[in-house]
Amino acid sequence: MAEAEPADEAATIADRVAHAAQDQGLTIAVAESLTSGAIASRLGAAPDASSWFAGGVVAYASEVKFKVLDVVPGAVVSARCAAQMARGAARLMAADLAVAVTGVGGPGPVEGHPAGTVFLAVSSGSEEQVLEHRFDGSPQHVVELATLAALQALLSALGAAG
Repeated sequence: MAEAEPADEAATIADRVAHAAQDQGLTIAVAESLTSGAIASRLGAAPDASSWFAGGVVAYASEVKFKVLDVVPGAVVSARCAAQMARGAARLMAADLAVAVTGVGGPGPVEGHPAGTVFLAVSSGSEEQVLEHRFDGSPQHVVELATLAALQALLSALGAAG
């Protein structure tokens, strides 16, 4: 049996996130750098998004992270940055839960991190989880895998993994 394509799997997981968020009466926000809006696009296309998806910020430039999301100036390819981005998105959009992604798509390294390094954070106000991933492939493939990982992290935070 062929393995599901990341895009197909992302749509399926986004649907599961939608149902879990609705069932729990929670709102979700995103802050994206590396993924440039791909996570928000998946969530916005999920069922009844207007009832649970608060929105997102694409903060590709470091200054946007600093000025809009209240990230402390410094390295932006880091666990600290991802966590601060998630907290900033949750605050800006008054969301119950937020996911943030920052990293290096490639082809070369950034801030000493090799291409494929991704930090993602999920913040719920009371809890925070930060994950580091290393993905192989083209910049486009890294973005697809980072999007998938962020959706999976959201699903897990909603307690609907499995």
